[in-house]
Amino acid sequence: MSASSAFNDEKGGSSSVGEPEYGHDPASGGIFSSDYKRHDDLKEMLDSNKDSLKLEAMKRIVAMIARGKNASDLFPAVVKNVACKNIEVKKLVYVYLVRYAEEQQDLALLSISTFQRGLKDPNQLIRASALRVLSSIRVTIIVPIMMLAIKEAASDMSPYVRKTAAHAIPKLYSLDPEQKDQLIEVIEKLLADKTTLVAGSVVMAFEEVCPERIDLIHKNYRKLCNLLIDVEEWGQVVIINMLTRYARTQFLNPNINESLLEEGGGGDKTFYGSDEDEDEDDEEKEKKAEAAALAKRKPYVMDPDHRLLLRNTKPLLQSRNAAVVMAVAQLYFHLAPKAEVGVIAKALVRLLRSHSEVQYVVLQNVATMTIKRRGMFEPYLKSFYIRSTDPTQIKVLKLEVLTNLANETNISTILREFQTYIKSMDKDFVAATIQAIGRCATNIGEVRDTCLNGLVQLLSNRDELVVAESVVVIKKLLQMQPEKHSDIIKHMAKLTDNIQVPMARASILWLIGEYCEHVPKIAPDVLRKMAKSFTNEEDIVKLQIINLAAKLYLTNSKQTKLLTQYVLNLAKYDQNYDIRDRARFIRQLIVPTEKSGALSKYAKKLFLALKPAPVLESPFKDRDHFQLGSLSHLLNAKAGGYQELPDWPEAAPDPSVRNVEVPEWTKCSSREKRKEKKVEKPFYSDSEGESGPTESADSESDSASGSESRSGSEVSGSGSESEESEEGSESEEEEEEEEEKDKKKKKKELKNFFFFVSTIAPSSALKNYELLHRITGEGLSVEYCFSRQPFSPDANMVAVQMQFTNNATSDTKNLHMEDVKLQSGMRVKEFPEIELLSAGEMATAVMGIDFCDSTQAANFQLCTHTRKFFVSIQPPVGELMRPIFLTENEFKKEQGQLMGMNEITEKLTLDAKCRNEHAIVQRVTTAANLSRVPCGSDKEFAGRTVTSSSLVLVTVATKEEGAAQLTVNCEKMVIGTMLVKDILLALTQ
Repeated sequence: MSASSAFNDEKGGSSSVGEPEYGHDPASGGIFSSDYKRHDDLKEMLDSNKDSLKLEAMKRIVAMIARGKNASDLFPAVVKNVACKNIEVKKLVYVYLVRYAEEQQDLALLSISTFQRGLKDPNQLIRASALRVLSSIRVTIIVPIMMLAIKEAASDMSPYVRKTAAHAIPKLYSLDPEQKDQLIEVIEKLLADKTTLVAGSVVMAFEEVCPERIDLIHKNYRKLCNLLIDVEEWGQVVIINMLTRYARTQFLNPNINESLLEEGGGGDKTFYGSDEDEDEDDEEKEKKAEAAALAKRKPYVMDPDHRLLLRNTKPLLQSRNAAVVMAVAQLYFHLAPKAEVGVIAKALVRLLRSHSEVQYVVLQNVATMTIKRRGMFEPYLKSFYIRSTDPTQIKVLKLEVLTNLANETNISTILREFQTYIKSMDKDFVAATIQAIGRCATNIGEVRDTCLNGLVQLLSNRDELVVAESVVVIKKLLQMQPEKHSDIIKHMAKLTDNIQVPMARASILWLIGEYCEHVPKIAPDVLRKMAKSFTNEEDIVKLQIINLAAKLYLTNSKQTKLLTQYVLNLAKYDQNYDIRDRARFIRQLIVPTEKSGALSKYAKKLFLALKPAPVLESPFKDRDHFQLGSLSHLLNAKAGGYQELPDWPEAAPDPSVRNVEVPEWTKCSSREKRKEKKVEKPFYSDSEGESGPTESADSESDSASGSESRSGSEVSGSGSESEESEEGSESEEEEEEEEEKDKKKKKKELKNFFFFVSTIAPSSALKNYELLHRITGEGLSVEYCFSRQPFSPDANMVAVQMQFTNNATSDTKNLHMEDVKLQSGMRVKEFPEIELLSAGEMATAVMGIDFCDSTQAANFQLCTHTRKFFVSIQPPVGELMRPIFLTENEFKKEQGQLMGMNEITEKLTLDAKCRNEHAIVQRVTTAANLSRVPCGSDKEFAGRTVTSSSLVLVTVATKEEGAAQLTVNCEKMVIGTMLVKDILLALTQ
């Protein structure tokens, strides 16, 4: 019996003779059958010696997992192939193991040695997958192995592996918190990583493991701010939230002067409004005056690092990811001066056009912001008008925002909107609208009577829920000025026969009882009617009937004494113990007996005391102490894992903690810096007085022969030094002149060839990419750039200029390439071997790569006499092209032949700094190696791909107010699609 059949028997599987065969077509759906025979076929394929069968089996298994099917019983068969030499099979095996390693821990432990070998695999994906599987095994016995693997991965040359190491840190911490100290060391190391791919992941690990170790952020603060724009969107959100809390601990409140002045104004009001204790008021006034004087004497100056954070996050308000925009918005709300917070309003309003889930979160935050920063959203009032298609929760939040934005200027417009909303069929929405009208009436006294009259008209509405909600709101409004509205109270008393909603009936009875002196004739009659229906009323109504009876007994006992006794007797035997207790208490209080205590003397003061009018406040009033966008803010309660938003410090912490010292070996390491230092040598010698005596001696030789004989040796010595320095400077000047001539000659040749100023990016503007970090390379660092110059050995190759720097203390020898791994069709022309690179020296080499018109990476080993480093070069799509010259007519002709499927058009809004012709041309030619078409009506650019010479045409047509249209015509649409994305990014950010 085979292992697979035994495994099936153990699971209870069986196969029948007459069972039909399943097809091998994945689209047929047969592979997702739960039948165990299918799993037998997969196991046979996994046990096969052919990699093609194993690959097909793994594809089907991963497809099962993607469809939500359970494939855990295949674990033994899959895990055997973790050592497969086929890279594609190995990748899929690791995908499977990541999914099921936690469930099948015992079997996964048997393959620990294989996973450890995978950590040394040449392929970065395999190394990362091995670490991911290892960290998914939740067994404490392998904690030391996991720790070692994470430490090694944190030093890996591949940023993808280092990113995976950062992801593994929280997993290990949750498994064994005692490893915190060692993990903090790894986090500190990864925080210093300059790769954008790692930044977001390590900050997330920092937040999970040691958010209190704010000192780890000091040295990396400026780097994180500068990298933020290039980090992936998920990482941007994490970093921004962390930097928000960091800034609250390290910088002063930018609105400190304004808040001090407001407090000073509050002190003045207290002084003039109180006559009881003048001495205390004088003291308080002096303190407030001192605070205001302090604010004027020491104006607030924003810390440059504070400004750096605000400046670098502002462009992210244009992000297409709603989470990023929300993160920047909360950062500005919590950190920016009030005068600058307004920039987030437009971005948040733009998000209201998103789907309802995004709208809900945005409106939650806007509702909080409008309480303190109402002015910044007032220009966008109409954006919060409610549509009939909005879900109820969105409607309610928009109502909240409109109510917060209401003031004397726009209240008439808002009330007209509310009048329309009341006619809605959504009852919950209508109830919320009525409550909003009540809040507007409370906050704006000028419209209180108007709102009250409108609510009274709603009492005649046919919908009982509308009437009930109106009664509740009217009750709250009448408490402000009851003596002016006795007619309304009488009108509401008549509604007791019709309204059946318990809360509304209870509100009417409370009003009549509270202001029974204003309706002395109606109140007893209402009590009479309520006494008849007492046994059928809801508990909340019964309690108010008892209260009404007690108040009428105290104010009009002649008419209501018997009614009150009747109601109290009914309540005495009620099923609800609250009602029974209330009845006994009130009887003893209002009907004094021998047993009654002294409390009965104060019955009138207890029941008929003046009560303060209720304050109708927004439910979002006190939510701003939670960080906006967090779960705690959404729930208005502290959620698990929430990090409190710190208070601003009273004194500014030391800003020097964020200064990063530059190591000595990095100073003057480049050829240009050493050259500048050499040219400046005469300047330093002059300042030190070496050539000064020569000049003075020459000028005074005729009149001071004694001094000449006394200092002759000094003059001759310094003169020789001066001559040498002059000769050196003359030779340097000659070299510079020759270089300038060469540059002018090349520039003239390019100009004659293109008939206009070339738009190819100069070498100083070319972007450098890191190929090998000095730490990973053990002192050897390598950077490369795409020089945009023709590669003379092969015109179909892209020229890649590489710069080698030996930062170590020992020499590096025999720098060369080995083990080049390329995708189909790609070719590489290796750079000549560098035999010796001395310590502290630099060297430059050029290699050629035929990327075959794709952005696939070229992978190879960079070798020295002692080590081998796996590296890869991946080109941006714009570097796969070479510029060509086309006249305007030729451009239009070629563009006309590349229409339809070969054309992509996108509308965009240009960045504020990119609205002139020069800026647009510069950004387009920086993003893509194209040339400008002369005399074009629009900004037109042309080029061909390096390998296949496929034509690429780009047009940027500008319109008013920064609006523009980008059109790309390309024979290869894959190239065109990627090019559109890069140029859009260049023009809008």
